[in-house]
Amino acid sequence: MSVLPKSIRKLIEELSRLPGIGPKTASRLAFFLLKNKDLDREGLAAAIDNLKTGLVFCEQCHNLAESVLCSICSDRNRKQNLICVVEEPLDVVALEQGRRYNGTYHVLGGVLSPIDGIGPKNLKIQELLARARGTNDDIEIIIATNPSLEGEGTAMYLARQLKDFVNVKLTRIAHGLPIGGDIEYADELTIMKAMEGRREYKAN
Repeated sequence: MSVLPKSIRKLIEELSRLPGIGPKTASRLAFFLLKNKDLDREGLAAAIDNLKTGLVFCEQCHNLAESVLCSICSDRNRKQNLICVVEEPLDVVALEQGRRYNGTYHVLGGVLSPIDGIGPKNLKIQELLARARGTNDDIEIIIATNPSLEGEGTAMYLARQLKDFVNVKLTRIAHGLPIGGDIEYADELTIMKAMEGRREYKAN
């Protein structure tokens, strides 16, 4: 039987569900929250609770947003005919840190992974195709999925789906990124070079 009060045990249990947080780290965090008198616990709780009520997904790019369109899609200074396709919202954050890209994004919500039961219908692929069909202007779509097996497979699938779009120039982000690495962990210079060195991308 645990000597800890139920409220502490519950907090440790919930913290342990976070990625990279084991029981020992969760316990340390719980006791830090308990002992730190200067910590705004109510503010922290409100911020966590606001994740449910204060966030939506952008109707255009499917990135996290606070209104119908995210701040990037609603920015008239961004090039609307330049779309960078990424796996997750964290990839948008990483690419924006490079401060060289002035287009929009399209967040797939993951990658194709048959072994995990994730197919095209589980991702925002049809929405991307609809964006391409919805304009008569020439557009460039930059595929910036991670250079992993699943990321490359997803990139090839997208290339095949988009190859017959006459108004679409398809490019693949340059592999200044290490094979097996994720965009969110790349430094600003690597991201800048990868974006500048993008190349045309075609399906076989």
